[in-house]
Amino acid sequence: MKHYSFEEWLQYVNDEVNENTKEELENHLYSCDQCLDQYLIAVEASESSLPILSDSSDFTDLVMAEVSKQKPAVPDTKKPFYQQAVFHYLLAAAATLLLTFSGVFQSLAAYANSIDKPQIQEKKPSVTEGVINKTFAWMDSLEKKEANKK
Repeated sequence: MKHYSFEEWLQYVNDEVNENTKEELENHLYSCDQCLDQYLIAVEASESSLPILSDSSDFTDLVMAEVSKQKPAVPDTKKPFYQQAVFHYLLAAAATLLLTFSGVFQSLAAYANSIDKPQIQEKKPSVTEGVINKTFAWMDSLEKKEANKK
């Protein structure tokens, strides 16, 4: 990994490098802690060349006033009529009325009722009832055999 010198970081801080080098240095800062330390030292060294703000609250107020005066970056463009919510609501209402008057919902309800009606089936005894019935029948046949033997 290539490490950059303090002088290169100082040039970067003072904005004395071209765009390609600037991008390369910025990307390198993400992966190298040693160069990040050099960069922070270069920033501290160049702080003395920056102007000192006498009243920072006035400066902040002026900046905020200028920001509020600026127009929004995104211009208001009118959406086409078919992309507006009112159009979608009207379209949904029209489709609902069309389906209602054409009888689609009625036929759908009739179909649902035909599915819901239980099919009349023979009542089949459960397995347990069948076993009990066969057991009682067997016991009755045993009793009849005993009665016939006497």
